[in-house]
Amino acid sequence: MTSLNDLPIRDDLRGREPYGAPQLEVPVALNTNENPYPPSDRLVKALGEAVADVAGSLNRYPDRDAVALRGDLAAFLNEDTPGAGLTSRQVWAANGSNEIIQQILQAFGGPGRTALGFEPSYSMHPIITRVSGTRWVDAHRDEDFGLEPARAVAAIEEHRPDVVFLTSPNNPTGTALPLEAIEAVLAAAPGMVVVDEAYAEFRRSGTPSALTLLPGNPRLIVTRTMSKAFAMAGTRLGYLAADPAVIDALLLVRLPYHLSSVTQAVARTAVAHGAELLGAVDRLRRERDDLVAWLRAEGFTVADSDANFVLFGRFPDRTAVWRSMLDRGVLIREVGPPEWLRVSVGTAEEMAAFRTAMKESV
Repeated sequence: MTSLNDLPIRDDLRGREPYGAPQLEVPVALNTNENPYPPSDRLVKALGEAVADVAGSLNRYPDRDAVALRGDLAAFLNEDTPGAGLTSRQVWAANGSNEIIQQILQAFGGPGRTALGFEPSYSMHPIITRVSGTRWVDAHRDEDFGLEPARAVAAIEEHRPDVVFLTSPNNPTGTALPLEAIEAVLAAAPGMVVVDEAYAEFRRSGTPSALTLLPGNPRLIVTRTMSKAFAMAGTRLGYLAADPAVIDALLLVRLPYHLSSVTQAVARTAVAHGAELLGAVDRLRRERDDLVAWLRAEGFTVADSDANFVLFGRFPDRTAVWRSMLDRGVLIREVGPPEWLRVSVGTAEEMAAFRTAMKESV
């Protein structure tokens, strides 16, 4: 049988493993940071009607630039961050935030260019960077998973990256960055600065969004997703906010008609029902804060979280704990620094099952 390495694959792809969290059938899946609350019957009906409305025209290509959807997303971001003042010309959408990241690297990275990030962070940043032919530099986060501005600036001055990735709230640690750190990076970076805010809607009160820094910073890009707070992971819709010139650059690399008519219709319906979908966010925040308090009371070390997941430890053999949890029907994530595990925040019933399994596993 022919193996992958028997094919004339690119040399820089040989030996690499594809991205992916374990997809296992378990009673309690808390490993992929999904929103555990499905659409209501009312929303399911609205989504079905939206798809039916476009079904009769699927013989035609979709709106190539998703203009109406981008307008809806701009309106949502203006509500989420008052004063942002965004228009559709400052918003772009694609098939999940991973395609957004890929398009950014196609436009601003590539052979002979460098992207820099501060790990542990979202593992797809270096993966997509390398696939795009861009060199990756890991400048490392601080011991407490934060990012001291002076040290970040020193790394940028040393490597002079074309693209800098900042993740806030950070995955897998949950920690958010103060605006001062982002501003310091913006002032020092010679190229584009991407702030990945996939979990921004879950941030604690008083934690600001980098959207407030967009005016006057044409090299800043803020990315978001509908997979988490909007509970639309199956829709595959990511988006960004940036200067209109950035969108012009992305138009050069995006594939024609990259967002289907069905995707656009479903995403627009979800935004229109945003109040309902985002209604679970406060519930998940409370579950997260209760989980952090419980884990600390049980003697675990826990990273502060502004996301819908919690990183906790420390385990001399985290794999043994992960397997013990799985044996009890609870799937969490073995990811991030050694000795740490990550658990997504689920329903109250799922978190009760997690607590029981954890007590039995350590």
